[in-house]
Amino acid sequence: MASAIRGKDLAGLRKINAAVVLRALHARSPQTLSQLTAVTGLSRPTVEGLVETLSALGWVAGTEESPSGRAGGRPARSFRFRAEAGVVVGVDIGLHKIVLQLSDLAGGTLARAREDTDPEMTGWARLEFLRARLASFLSEHAVSADRLLAIAVGVPGMVDATGRVRSQVIPDWNDVDLARRLADAFPCRILVENDANLAVVAEHWRGSAALVDDIVCILAGRRIAAGLLLSGRLHRGRRGGAGEMSTLPHLGLGPAHKSLYWNGERRPGESDIEALTRAVADKDPEALSAIDDFARRLAPAIAALILAVDPDLVVLAGGISPLANAVIPSLTEQLGHITQHVPRVTVSVLGDDVVACGAARIALDAVNGELLDDPGSLRPLH
Repeated sequence: MASAIRGKDLAGLRKINAAVVLRALHARSPQTLSQLTAVTGLSRPTVEGLVETLSALGWVAGTEESPSGRAGGRPARSFRFRAEAGVVVGVDIGLHKIVLQLSDLAGGTLARAREDTDPEMTGWARLEFLRARLASFLSEHAVSADRLLAIAVGVPGMVDATGRVRSQVIPDWNDVDLARRLADAFPCRILVENDANLAVVAEHWRGSAALVDDIVCILAGRRIAAGLLLSGRLHRGRRGGAGEMSTLPHLGLGPAHKSLYWNGERRPGESDIEALTRAVADKDPEALSAIDDFARRLAPAIAALILAVDPDLVVLAGGISPLANAVIPSLTEQLGHITQHVPRVTVSVLGDDVVACGAARIALDAVNGELLDDPGSLRPLH
C-alpha cells in the first residue's frame, strides 16, 4: 500500500514539474536545457526527461533558433513552446454582424472573418447560424477537433458569472445557456461574456490601453455600453451588469446612435458611419452638428462613470471608431462642464475586431490556466 501511494505521489510530482517546465517555455522561447534548469530550479536530468516527455506529447519542440543572450560557438540544444499545438476562437455576435478570430496559443492571429447578419433573425435561427458559421470557419482553416482548445463568445447585454445570458438584446436569448447549446457541436472549453467587457480586455491586451490599469471602454454603435478594468482586473459586477448604461432610460443612451444617421450624400455601399466620416472630413456643417449632438448625448453617462470609478483613460471603441477622433474634442468639452476632472480620452485602434479580439484573449487565459496551472490537463496531441 505504501509503495502504491508513493508511486502516485511521484507521478503527481512529475506532472507538476512538467507544468513548471512548460510554463517557463511558454513565458520565453526558445531556451536551452541549462536555461530551463536555472529558471525552474529543477535538476538538469529532471528537466531533460520532462522536455522529452513534453516533446512526445506534442507541446514542446526542438529548434535551431538560438536563445537570446547566446553568441558564438556551437549552439546548445534549445526548445520552444509549440504555440501552433492548439488554437482558440474568439467570436463577436450581435444583432447586425458576426466577427470571428482564430488565434494560436501565443496569441498570434491566424485568421479573421466578418459577416453581416439579419437583425430580424429569431433567437433559434441565430443560434443555428452561430453553430454553422463556427463550423465553416474552422473547416476553412483546417482546424481539427483536437487542436481546438477553447471558444469564447461575446454577446450584447448582461451575462452572469455562469455564462448565462441575462438580457433580451438578442431576441429569445434571455436566460439562454449559450455554452451548453454549443457544447455538442464543439467539444472544447466554451466561454460566454458581455461584449463591452471583452472590448476593454482587448484594449488592455493590444489596443489603446496597454499600459493603463484603470480604464473605461465605451463600446458605441447602435447600442452603447461600457467595459471597466480597475486595477488591471475586469470589473463585471456581482451579476455581470457593470457598465450596462443603456438600460437606464434617464441617461438617454437608447436613441443616441440616431444622431449619427446621415441623410446627406452617400456613395454606393457606404454605411451611415462611413458617409458621416467622409462628410466630417469635408467639414460639412450638418455632419459637424451631428457629431456635437452625439457627444452631448454621450457625455452624461460617461461623466457618471468618471465620477464613480475615476479612470486614467476612456477609450471609444466599436462602430463609432471611425468617427471617434472627431467626437473626442466635443466630448471632452462637454465632460469639462459636468465633471471635476476629465481623464484622457482616446480612440480604439482595434476597429470592428475589438470584441472578437477580447474573446480570443479570455479563451487563451482559460486554456493557459488549465494547461500551465493544472498539470493533469496535459494530454497528447495527434
